[in-house]
Amino acid sequence: MIELAENRYGKSRVRLMKVTRHEYGHDLREWTVQVLLRGDFNTAHLDGDNSKILPTDTMKNTVYSLARTSKATSMEEYAKELADFLLGRNPQVESVSIRIESTLWKRLTVDGEPHPSAFMRGSNELQTTSVERAQNGAFHVLSGLDNLVLLKTANSGFEGYIKDSLTTLPETKDRLFGTAVSAEWRYTSANLNFDAVRTALREALLRTFANHDSKSVQQTLYAMAQSALEEVAEIDDIEIIMPNKHCLLVDLSRFGQDNPNEIFVPTDEPHGYIEARVRRKS
Repeated sequence: MIELAENRYGKSRVRLMKVTRHEYGHDLREWTVQVLLRGDFNTAHLDGDNSKILPTDTMKNTVYSLARTSKATSMEEYAKELADFLLGRNPQVESVSIRIESTLWKRLTVDGEPHPSAFMRGSNELQTTSVERAQNGAFHVLSGLDNLVLLKTANSGFEGYIKDSLTTLPETKDRLFGTAVSAEWRYTSANLNFDAVRTALREALLRTFANHDSKSVQQTLYAMAQSALEEVAEIDDIEIIMPNKHCLLVDLSRFGQDNPNEIFVPTDEPHGYIEARVRRKS
């Protein structure tokens, strides 16, 4: 016997840029939206009957139409609106999952003043959220960030590790520490000032990375997660991934020069990979 176990479908990579115009200037948001539906779609798979299928092109159009009327200022709130809109119109849908990635745009500074309508792209960091809701169910909100590239040139070392016949890495008390942080956290409520919470959490991560006297990537990762949980009461756990983006000291002795930890080769591959989930004790 063969049966259809699980299925869902939707629209991915829906690009949305929204300009909100005020008298004093404009706000700019760029989001990439994914919509996934789970529900009673068996007949489409088994019989080719599309009578319960909402076209994915309609989902794309819904993203744009709802954005026109939405007053949401955070991607979490917009994702909640979008999920409710789709659930309300489609009783055959059991649950909706919305994922949004937000690209960073920064207001341009001209002659020392923030310009009301000119912007520049920030880093490649993405702000993310995943919002899911079942029919007549509660919202589940999981937010995060991706590719937050950080580097510190002091207060980082790596010593006391296992050494065997294949170990060539020298110990160091003073190394460059580069990483590209990815993090996801779960909110304790679906009704929050999400942007304010995100800002506080991100600042806690950055402050700890900068100030922590790092003995390893693992130790700094845990310290960053701990500070996020201590400073942001609105989350109950956080998962962090921190690759160790190596900067290799260049041997200048063959040129008759010393290298007092000043000249490096930055490398992306291969790199160390460290992850952990940290939560409050139950």
